[in-house]
Amino acid sequence: MALRLYNTLTRSKEDFSPIDPAHVRMYVCGPTVYDLAHIGNARPIIVFDVLYRLLRAIYGVGAVTYVRNITDVDDKINARAAERDITIRELTEGTNAVFQSDVRALGCLDPDVQPRATEHIAEMHDIIERLVAKGFAYVAQDHVLFSPAAMDAANGKLPRYGKLANRSLDEMIAGARVDVAPYKRDATDFVLWKPSKEGEPSWPSPCGIATEGRPGWHIECSAMSWKRLITDFAGKITCDAADENVFDIHGGGIDLVFPHHENEIAQSCCAFDASRMAKVWMHNGFLQVEGEKMSKSLGNFVTINELLHTTNFGGHKWHGEVLRLAMLRTHYRQPIDWTVKALEEAEKTLDGWYAAIGDTQAGGEAANAVRDALADDLNTVAAIAELHKAGASLKASAHLLGLLQLTNSEWLALKQADLTIDKAQIEQLIAARLAARAAKNWAESDRIRDELAARGIALKDSKDGTTWEVKR
Repeated sequence: MALRLYNTLTRSKEDFSPIDPAHVRMYVCGPTVYDLAHIGNARPIIVFDVLYRLLRAIYGVGAVTYVRNITDVDDKINARAAERDITIRELTEGTNAVFQSDVRALGCLDPDVQPRATEHIAEMHDIIERLVAKGFAYVAQDHVLFSPAAMDAANGKLPRYGKLANRSLDEMIAGARVDVAPYKRDATDFVLWKPSKEGEPSWPSPCGIATEGRPGWHIECSAMSWKRLITDFAGKITCDAADENVFDIHGGGIDLVFPHHENEIAQSCCAFDASRMAKVWMHNGFLQVEGEKMSKSLGNFVTINELLHTTNFGGHKWHGEVLRLAMLRTHYRQPIDWTVKALEEAEKTLDGWYAAIGDTQAGGEAANAVRDALADDLNTVAAIAELHKAGASLKASAHLLGLLQLTNSEWLALKQADLTIDKAQIEQLIAARLAARAAKNWAESDRIRDELAARGIALKDSKDGTTWEVKR
């Protein structure tokens, strides 16, 4: 089966072949554990979980290494810990525990490695000191800064800064929020290391700086991807050969293309004299909620945990498979509109599939048409269309997308357990609806019926009155 993936770096769909056929290596930017992950954060987690499953199906379970990092040192983490009057460790441990539980509820496999930024300070020092020694970075007022201008002025095989974002340096300056500081040589220079303020995490600084400090954002992923995906898994980075300092796939959300991924490439390629950092760069599209950009100010900010455990979005809890299917019904590179209607449609589809598979256990092979659809740049839309025709291979085929992990009986039992039914409140709403009907207030009558329907309560009117039953 030929696998084709869209490469952001080349702006084209390409045939994929791993650098080492016996070891496919993928790195995906993970969470910054300062707060609960929102539903937009779930998109890359689900998308690259499907890719991970597909790679394992093609190359073998033991032939794929999937690394997804945890950012546990960051300005937002420091601020949130201070706001809650707890230690940074308490904040990051608690937030990460919820994140891990939430993404498992979405049907995602654990990555092979989940490295933490704070575990890779030595590797960050290694890269920073290489960059300073080669003239791509400099020390100023206890900071270490990378110079894109120095990168572009260098001879050799280094890529152009801005190639991933497909923008010139001037365009990036105009479109970015540039951090102006007197110690910078140029407005585009970005921080590799900075001094820590009182109460912030700190480590001995590189490059002979006496003041303790902490890393900038971008350097952590260069350090973690190199340590965890290049030949020496346990030791310091020692290899300078360009071909060996490349891994297969780097993924994340489209919002990370610039500056994060652009700066990762700059750091890594300059440190190791390489023409590229990863062979293929993949990015998922944006997510909005009910047709609007998600934001706390608009009141439409929704977390994964909230969707799984509360009735705040659509009037009831949503099972993780419902969230997963709703996400996969849009191609990963396209923007997605997260709506209650989409979740209801996904749940209805799963109801039908579970009824079709009954209580059969997993087994058999996935349908070729489903595998072929996923092999075409993770075309989950086409794959889901093929699932509707899959017949006996439905369950095995759905497993490639991380779906239909239960039996029908288990699915129905979970749905029943998730219901939050207040019988007295339902009877009150039915009485209010009857009063509205008696007053010929049809709009109010319909509103109450729709509210109950959103909670999974179906009404049946007859000459003897109104009865109700649970439909989900």
